[in-house]
Amino acid sequence: MSFPGHNASQRAGDSRNATPAPRRSGVVPPREEERPMSMIATVVKPMHREGYRFVAIFAAVTVVLFLIWEPLGWIGVGLTLWCYYFFRDPERVTPAREGLVISPADGVVQMIGDFAPPEELGLGSEPMTRIAIFMNVFNCHVNRAPVSGRIEKTAYRPGKFFNASLDKASVDNERNGLAIRMEDGRAIAVVQIAGLVARRIVCEVKEGQALLTGQRFGMIRFGSRLDVYLPRGTAPLVAVGQTAVAGETVLADFASDEPRRIGAMR
Repeated sequence: MSFPGHNASQRAGDSRNATPAPRRSGVVPPREEERPMSMIATVVKPMHREGYRFVAIFAAVTVVLFLIWEPLGWIGVGLTLWCYYFFRDPERVTPAREGLVISPADGVVQMIGDFAPPEELGLGSEPMTRIAIFMNVFNCHVNRAPVSGRIEKTAYRPGKFFNASLDKASVDNERNGLAIRMEDGRAIAVVQIAGLVARRIVCEVKEGQALLTGQRFGMIRFGSRLDVYLPRGTAPLVAVGQTAVAGETVLADFASDEPRRIGAMR
């Protein structure tokens, strides 16, 4: 049954031709972003090219262990999988806003304080705010640039191999440092420090090269530490004991006046 002045397609119960509610002038609804997820992709990650040789060696030894005694072979399988896992190189989603300082390493924030940067980087002897991130042998060891800028200096210094969790590791251990000059003139430093097990620092960039925040610049084998030196007075937005994710965790924000964050164990 139809009513005067209305046709069947305009009935209240028919939404096919319903007119959408008018939008308020000047208000743009947020656009939904979606990224397809795969269970396999969350577990299986690409591998850094530094790991190909090691995984091949572990796999070859595993074959020999199987020939000797099957239980030993399964131990070799586990070690080979661990080797792959150590050299994993996952994609990261880096916050892209000017002024942010992003973690260069996966690991635990171990120390925060004011310390002079390594003298070989030429940043002077005045203390800077240092955030130290310790990586154990189960962390991803690919290192990423904490800020965008140009590499003003790279400096390698041989040294000892004390446990990287010790404060003296910053001074005595083998290390490789980058001094990065940002577009606004600020200079920061990021230092790769070898540890008790680590025997190889890999740096894949050179002086004069431009870096983007979150860009890969090297790695350390196997277990180590990264120190980030920021202008003194910079308020860290992480706390000691917090887990950091390379290329994603915000360590500081030069554009913010937020005070230093204090963490509490829960």
